[in-house]
Amino acid sequence: MIFPAQFEFLDEIRRFVGELARKSGFSDKEIYSIQLAADEAASNIIEHAYQDSSGGMLECSCGMEAGRLVISMHDDGKPFDISRVKEPNLKADLSDRQIGGLGIYLMRKLMDEVHYESKPGRGNLLTMIKRKG
Repeated sequence: MIFPAQFEFLDEIRRFVGELARKSGFSDKEIYSIQLAADEAASNIIEHAYQDSSGGMLECSCGMEAGRLVISMHDDGKPFDISRVKEPNLKADLSDRQIGGLGIYLMRKLMDEVHYESKPGRGNLLTMIKRKG
């Protein structure tokens, strides 16, 4: 499905991902985790990839492959280097913590795999995988 890259469409993205996860037999707890990861991913795309532009689109595909739920999000926004994001120091005092970085941390904790690639002229692709059971 293709969604406008706007925060107002996050509910629809969560619903889209959640419905497939439910049909695929994931537990309510797993569905919540999957929806939260998808929400963080879409929010990051909207906020960072399309930060200076309007009218951007977010293509979200979701399907089961060999007992794994695969969620892919494709955008044509600014590229991003996921390898430069450091894991947040959750033990640090709140006033000492760096702003940002929790979305990627959550995606990595909630999903079994998170992959990101950016190809000039072909956009950005974020893939998240959750194994069943």
